[in-house]
Amino acid sequence: MIASDAPLKYSESYAVGPDFELYEQTTHQLLMQTAQRFPQRHALIVPHQNLCLTWDQLRHEVSRTGQALRALGLVPGDRVGVWATNCAEWVFLQLACAVTGLIQINVNPAYRSHELAYVLQKSGMKALFLHASDERSNYRHILEQAIEPVRRGISLRDIIYLGEDSWDSFMAGAGGDNPVEALTDPHAVINIQYTSGTTGSPKGVSLTHRNLINNGRVVAHGLRCTEHDRICVPVPLYHCFGCVIGTMTSLATGAAMILPAPVFDPLATMQAISQQRATVVYGVPTMFIAQLNHPEFARFDFSSLRTGIMAGSPCPVEVMKRVVSEMHCPQMTIGYGQTEASPIITLAGVNDPLEQRVATIGTACPATEVKIVGHDGATVEVGEKGELCARGYMVMQGYDQDIEATGKAIDSEGWLHTGDLAAMDSDGYFHIVGRLKDMIIRGGENIYPKEVEEFLFTHPAIADVQVVGVPDEKFGEAVAVWIRPKPGAVVGEPEMREFCQGRIAYYKVPKYFRFVDAFPMTVTGKIQKFKIREREIAERGLQAAAGIQTA
Repeated sequence: MIASDAPLKYSESYAVGPDFELYEQTTHQLLMQTAQRFPQRHALIVPHQNLCLTWDQLRHEVSRTGQALRALGLVPGDRVGVWATNCAEWVFLQLACAVTGLIQINVNPAYRSHELAYVLQKSGMKALFLHASDERSNYRHILEQAIEPVRRGISLRDIIYLGEDSWDSFMAGAGGDNPVEALTDPHAVINIQYTSGTTGSPKGVSLTHRNLINNGRVVAHGLRCTEHDRICVPVPLYHCFGCVIGTMTSLATGAAMILPAPVFDPLATMQAISQQRATVVYGVPTMFIAQLNHPEFARFDFSSLRTGIMAGSPCPVEVMKRVVSEMHCPQMTIGYGQTEASPIITLAGVNDPLEQRVATIGTACPATEVKIVGHDGATVEVGEKGELCARGYMVMQGYDQDIEATGKAIDSEGWLHTGDLAAMDSDGYFHIVGRLKDMIIRGGENIYPKEVEEFLFTHPAIADVQVVGVPDEKFGEAVAVWIRPKPGAVVGEPEMREFCQGRIAYYKVPKYFRFVDAFPMTVTGKIQKFKIREREIAERGLQAAAGIQTA
């Protein structure tokens, strides 16, 4: 028998990514290596702060910030909160905490007093860095409101305001350019990120040097990044998309990282891409939609772009195609992951056919195992839907101070259960079909919102669409859809019903249509479908069907 050169075909929904040499080192060691290799190359560019640092200058700033942290009396293992939008100081603090053995607590800038009070208590942070205010919020006031009711239950002792005398006084505590003492355990926790808390209280995801450094390296490998790349990072640093796929990928390669604005701004992002000649760009689908539909889109030069990652939520196929063609980003990829996995689990290849890149979330990343399991926990056959599970270096150490929740997320064999519904094809490519809790069951028929969304997105008047399940007394659940029309487009329910008729199964045709200007979102641009569902229940009088008692 002659051996075949044909690619491996899978029959079971289990795949292992390519072999990959994992680094067993700390963030400090990697920073020093990169600064020594590329001392005069650009490392950090922040247009809104008029700042551009080389790797040698960044190393210097990180060293000074580490010294200033130690001058506060903080010791390895202490926790430091950063509650801020994107800025250079965020990066200094991220790397300085890791270098000095402190644990950085990422605090969502969208948090208000109740949520902030919870994190202050739960995390045990001793210092908190924040901006006093911006055009969206008065953070100083929110902090005061958060502290008052829990003052005796928190460890917070130092509050430093970024961009003010407070920060200058803090940095005055640093000495010269003498390096701070660095710890050498790559398995030490350096970062805790709180999940969104859409169901129950937020949980702190504990991540190590090894988790974050290697995930950054895996992403860099997938995107073919080198020191010659310039990565535009409009996503928030408080989230893994920013502080890992952004900072750590840059750190691993020597590529420059560009922070276009404090929060996502489509105009500032396009300006940064054009003026800074970015070669890589990140974003969630809503961010790319905002740029593509911006009235000034046509005047910007995107010719420098080569690749990037679109992730964070399911990507409409038509959006991906427009990014590839209209933003001149031929190697744009789709990535999938979650905070508990540091975050990237699967990634489409930059040279994969466009059809494969737009229709899947790629294959298992290097040094990563992925499988799809059924309700009984057994691995399903190729093509069958089930829960996506992942195992490898990237799985979190656990949820901070929550053994029970950790045990539910990571099983005894080390598999992280993502809660996402997926399927794998015979070539090892994965497809996300929704969240386990998002699947709609209408009269015994399983309906996956993403499938309906992809269909509706083909309508020429639709800019974005979100499908949710709502309670229904007859069928158990019914399909509801929110539609955001393109600028200037006029579309109504009769037209949409006619568009659906005969083109998708009758039970998938939405029962309820709502036309909106925007969707409820987290600060990272993820759609909050639970809020869409809550509004539909309230405004359509579905409380009885939902089992909600009303006065």
